[in-house]
Amino acid sequence: MTDVVVAGAGMAGLVAAAEARRLGAAPEVFEKLDRPGGSMRLSSGVIWRHRDFDRFRAECPGGDPELQRLFFERLDADLDWLRTLGAPVTERSTGNPLTSGLRFDPEGLTRALVAAAGGLRLGTPLREPQGAVPMVLATGGFAADRDLVREHVTPEADHLLLRAAPGSTGDGLRLGLDAGARTGAGLGEAYMRAMPAPPARVEPADFVRLAQLYAGHAEVTNVHGERHATATWSETDTAQWMARQPRARAWFRVRREALGERVRERTVGEMVEAAEAAGAPVRHEADHVTVETVAGITTTLGGLEIDRAARAAPGVFACGADAGGIATGGYASGLAAALVFGRIAARAALGETP
Repeated sequence: MTDVVVAGAGMAGLVAAAEARRLGAAPEVFEKLDRPGGSMRLSSGVIWRHRDFDRFRAECPGGDPELQRLFFERLDADLDWLRTLGAPVTERSTGNPLTSGLRFDPEGLTRALVAAAGGLRLGTPLREPQGAVPMVLATGGFAADRDLVREHVTPEADHLLLRAAPGSTGDGLRLGLDAGARTGAGLGEAYMRAMPAPPARVEPADFVRLAQLYAGHAEVTNVHGERHATATWSETDTAQWMARQPRARAWFRVRREALGERVRERTVGEMVEAAEAAGAPVRHEADHVTVETVAGITTTLGGLEIDRAARAAPGVFACGADAGGIATGGYASGLAAALVFGRIAARAALGETP
């Protein structure tokens, strides 16, 4: 007999199912794609939080303070739990002095969570509630639904590079709203990255390697020459600005003396070379190099409104990108939110203290 139904077998859904099994329950996981892992398998595998809670609040000012406090206080213990499942850690730091966390191998992380979650129903989307069985929504947001992105995020939706699993089409949002849930703040926000613009070839395996993360070292303009000044270390403000420009494009013009600057493990020059090798339009001048980029949407940040128990409606719980109110107004680790609130959702759905 099924004790809890989980929609989605990405990070949040697998975590929820694994936690449910740990508690002795029998979860049933529905996944519309023919493989588990969702967008987690396309990520860098870094699961992190801000080192300082006040900075977290300052960088994500529109988020719910209670949800953010849960995220901040529980992540370290949840990372320890993830390691007990056998998830392979590749680095014990994030490489960023402002953040704390671990880097996991995405494929190994997926395997560990699948083993802990139990049997999955792949190629089977959840279209409706399963009677009175509690339901956890973890379908990955709606980054892959151009119509929803156009409605809520940007009119340039058709030009965005999809940097997420193709199954993230708003199934959880629709199920939640049908069950009486409501949307929270930040529905128009998304986590994006600047990527090499067409005719560059960008395959899913290249999503991390080809990200252009040097807006802070560049003059950033749109097609009309209008400038954008990057304001955040994550550069998420730049990518969101790009998403609303004509054809979601921006040009990064970098002084040659800045090509040796490092952005974590890579130099600016290495990122430029990777974009050019992929086929992006790159213009070389005596003192500058200019790369044409396009916004790549990774995940939506807005979603269903949840409480401290990840409850969106009676008998309905939401986690991962299906839940809003955590990174609103800025950027925080989506994998970390999926981990923390996936476990909370499972416990609450089973009547345990979340």
